[in-house]
Amino acid sequence: MTGSAPSSSSGALQVGLTGNVASGKSTVARTWAGMGIPVVSADDLARAAVEPGSEGLEAVVGLMGSEVRAPDGGLDRSAVRRRVFRDPELRRRLEAVLHPRIAELRAAWVREREAEGHRILVSEVPLLFEADLAHRFHQVVVVHADPKVRLERLVRDRGLGEDEARRIMDAQGDPEAKCRAAHHVLLNHGSRGELEAAARSLMERLRREAETSP
Repeated sequence: MTGSAPSSSSGALQVGLTGNVASGKSTVARTWAGMGIPVVSADDLARAAVEPGSEGLEAVVGLMGSEVRAPDGGLDRSAVRRRVFRDPELRRRLEAVLHPRIAELRAAWVREREAEGHRILVSEVPLLFEADLAHRFHQVVVVHADPKVRLERLVRDRGLGEDEARRIMDAQGDPEAKCRAAHHVLLNHGSRGELEAAARSLMERLRREAETSP
């Protein structure tokens, strides 16, 4: 997911929300959306980029073969995931196909939300650091959880085998390094309610910053 630099001082505060798989990003995103903050997910944009009949879908099928086309004509995301997490070079080639399309969709979303007068916009980007996108945001927030807990969530909640779950985790960057590089870190070591409370508190701080900026 690529894109332009953050908006000027007259635009919205651009917040990048990230964290390794099963860290709790979605909980934070839902909490902020419930506070009236516009949130866009890179995963949702990726789905839109490869919807049936799109140029993006045909580009992915051209790269990976017809076996990644689902019976309904869409993309078989499970088949794609199984292949790319076993083949780093294929994953890089797939990202080169998808990221420019995702960037265009996000840029259009940002323009629409700014035109509506929103002062804070959140982009949930799982691979924000891996794709070298931190400089695209005014503030970067990392959600962090213990690797053992994340592995348990992938197996228990998403139905993945332990080997596949470990491959997905290993394909992502060092979570500790992400925490050091972030502007804010939300630790997800307790209950969901505790994470939601921490997310609300941080968003209130960001709101005050957005309201006082020129």
